[in-house]
Amino acid sequence: MAQKADQPLSTPTEEPAWKQRAVERSTQAAKRRAEQRVERFLDAAQAIMAEKGTTDFTVQEVVDRSKQSLRSFYQHFDGKHELLLALFEDAMSKSAEQLRTAAAEQSSPLDRLKIAVQTLFENSCPDPAAKRPLFTDFALRLLVSHPNEMRVANAPLLALLTDLMTDLEEAGLLRPGFKPRRVAALTMQTVMFNAQSSGQAGSHPITADEIWEFCAKGFTLS
Repeated sequence: MAQKADQPLSTPTEEPAWKQRAVERSTQAAKRRAEQRVERFLDAAQAIMAEKGTTDFTVQEVVDRSKQSLRSFYQHFDGKHELLLALFEDAMSKSAEQLRTAAAEQSSPLDRLKIAVQTLFENSCPDPAAKRPLFTDFALRLLVSHPNEMRVANAPLLALLTDLMTDLEEAGLLRPGFKPRRVAALTMQTVMFNAQSSGQAGSHPITADEIWEFCAKGFTLS
């Protein structure tokens, strides 16, 4: 008897549930092991930078400190630059969260933005005693040689400032016609650039209060 044209030749058989669970469990375990290896490399690099106060170290030093293999390192990173980039992105993400927490303690949208801008300025100022080579060394090189990577690293910070600018707009305090995200980007660049160059202002370095007054007069109605 001939089979009807609209009748499927066969019905696909789903994998047994036990097999799906086994594969998923295996994948999750492999992911956890990879994450642990990556964290050990990052922790090793952080420890070396804290000791040296510079990003001038070798991949082999990181491998030796982490007690893992060179082969394992290159399974997770293309090289030293990608390792530093991972550390910098993580640091920027944590910094954005710290600023968000500090801003949340303020009651008004203008005060929330003010504390975020001033704290960002203070955190971005060069401080030899603080030994923050990711910000004083790597970040500057990244800005010049890899602007797209810097943009990605700054994304959490830009998102925070955009949220705060949006709150300002909703409160009727942002200048008409200004777009929160664009103003946030301009403010972030102004604050971070001036912070990095504040040490070159001679005997009268720029202060956090001054940078806030300068920025606020540009985007607020007052």
